[in-house]
Amino acid sequence: MARIIPIAPAGKAARGPLEFRSQPPLSLYIHIPWCVQKCPYCDFNSHEAREEVPEADYIAALVADLESALPLIWGRRVVSIFIGGGTPSLISGEGIDTLLTAVRSRVQLLPDAEITLEANPGTAEAERFAGYRAAGVNRLSLGIQSFNPRHLRALGRIHDEREAKQAIELAARHFDRFNLDLMYGLPGQSLAEAESDLETALSFAPKHLSCYQLTLEPNTRFAAAPPVLPEADTCADMQEAIEARLAAAGYLHYETSAFARPGYQCQHNLNYWLFGDYLGIGAGAHGKLTMHDRVLRQMRWKRPAQYLRQVAAGQPVHEESTVGADDLPFEFMMNALRLTEGFDPALFEARTTLPLFAIESELRRAEQDGLIVRDGQRIAPTAHGQRFLNELLRRFLKA
Repeated sequence: MARIIPIAPAGKAARGPLEFRSQPPLSLYIHIPWCVQKCPYCDFNSHEAREEVPEADYIAALVADLESALPLIWGRRVVSIFIGGGTPSLISGEGIDTLLTAVRSRVQLLPDAEITLEANPGTAEAERFAGYRAAGVNRLSLGIQSFNPRHLRALGRIHDEREAKQAIELAARHFDRFNLDLMYGLPGQSLAEAESDLETALSFAPKHLSCYQLTLEPNTRFAAAPPVLPEADTCADMQEAIEARLAAAGYLHYETSAFARPGYQCQHNLNYWLFGDYLGIGAGAHGKLTMHDRVLRQMRWKRPAQYLRQVAAGQPVHEESTVGADDLPFEFMMNALRLTEGFDPALFEARTTLPLFAIESELRRAEQDGLIVRDGQRIAPTAHGQRFLNELLRRFLKA
């Protein structure tokens, strides 16, 4: 995520000071930066663990990082926790238990808070699933990506089809709520192969699926040496086939790439998309916090060794900035319009302090172009708006 600096759009004076009447729900994101092997498509802050992961030292740093941030969130309840990476399943069950115990003793965590941990389906990581459940993790997210051996090799994944299936079986044994990540538009992939991956995933009856198209992100190995990907029309056919099959299977398509059984939507990600707040701790973690007069963004130091040193020095935050009032409409819409059901218009003012009228001309043009629908209850992207989401969002860049 790029650093956000408050700059008023050209030709407009900056709006006055913000004054928030209430704060949105607060989530906690915890970043584990190590992985066994960096995948060629990955642009996340992840680092290959060439030596043993310094589990105890890193958990101690996370706790110290959290403690340093407590003044920013005094009195606020945490509605969800997401432990992401990297590969969080490189941390032992005992380590996750130590971490979550420390979190519970320092913040007001809701009793029924969703606590998600991302995991790879490798054999060593899967053996830890029972420990994660005992530690209090109640939702697991498995990075399957594909069941096809050829595509797994092309993606640089370290697991095979057998390990993927075994990991899903273990996840289902220990977790009522688990997500499977699938990718489509893979090098050399056909429509039939994409459909086969989905059918295999559905055979395990997951409560949640994330299905997203492979994109070539800057600063990745794939960007430096691009593989041959399916044609755009073929990828569009894959997307339509996936959406139709999941709808027929009873899954709600509730966000651009997220599908869930009713009642099993990811609460942590919903808070992001509804422009809620999140405190991010760990190497490279980002955060967004609404204060009474500003929206604060933070980023922690990215490299693990540097992060450990800076936390020890009492300075875990690398960059800090304020989101300008003129940037808030776009930031809100960039998140909320990912939701297929859209958002309550009153939420716009609650999250930005600005009246909805501030973007009325942009809304009207988007509606006239068939990109959104709206009434007094909802503003939502149309099917056309969902397909051309970037075009829709550009409408609000200068709002």
